[in-house]
Amino acid sequence: MGKASPRRKALFEAAEEIKSRAREGEEQGFRVVITGKGGAGKTTLTALLAKLLKREGLNVLAVDEDPQINLPYALGIPPEREIIPISRNIDYVEEKTGARPGEAWGVMLTLNPDVSDVVDRFGLRTDDGINLLVMGSVVQAATGCLCPENALLDAIVRYISLREGEVILMDTQAGVEHFGRALAEGFSQAVIITEPTFNALQVALHSAALASQLGIAHIYLAVNKVRGGEDIGKIERLGGERLKAFERIFYLPYDEEVLRTEPDVSPLLEKSTPYVKEALKIKEALLENL
Repeated sequence: MGKASPRRKALFEAAEEIKSRAREGEEQGFRVVITGKGGAGKTTLTALLAKLLKREGLNVLAVDEDPQINLPYALGIPPEREIIPISRNIDYVEEKTGARPGEAWGVMLTLNPDVSDVVDRFGLRTDDGINLLVMGSVVQAATGCLCPENALLDAIVRYISLREGEVILMDTQAGVEHFGRALAEGFSQAVIITEPTFNALQVALHSAALASQLGIAHIYLAVNKVRGGEDIGKIERLGGERLKAFERIFYLPYDEEVLRTEPDVSPLLEKSTPYVKEALKIKEALLENL
């Protein structure tokens, strides 16, 4: 077997450094927020990156902050298993915030509850050893940003950004509302997903601007469902100079295997499809920018 390339050697050393620091209780690892327009492919990419990073021997925590709750099934949990997100665990919400969801306006609630037990109490574990936390979103519409559910979810995100010895990937709800609530604070990298359409790219560009304002150092664009050079040219034409907001741009090809295997991404890894090969480049970029 030939010698490993300098680039591959550097990536291996980066992964080993994360594991070493985790064992010594030093470095937290790194945190990645993954966002974009609804339907662009956030959950598939989040699950795939989680599995690729786990294969590096890293301790991975995947966080589902999307109200659609698709990440567990993308990670291989059987679709027939019902999963109750934390935001719908009424007793836990009340225990931590002091207020029960749906109560009258004006009730006193704790805005910064202690949620250090949340992963131990509600975390799931996939067959390949990925830790999973399903947060969900606000249940009732028009309850306002100070409802107990929001207070709890905000506290959970602040808490997980401080956990040690883990690589944390957060699959967020569609659009940029979560950035407005500063849910991405503490995350050092952002992967923003778009399709080669005008509307999806506008959401991605807006997300990049807000991520930069929050101090996220490394911001990448992943263009999904690319069918060829025409789609790449369209992104370059529509984005123009604004694409400089992204440290790197990745083009994930349209891949029929993604549709055949969904919701579970595990079979994709066995076939090393074109989509997986591009996702590997994203994984490498995440490891490079520790």
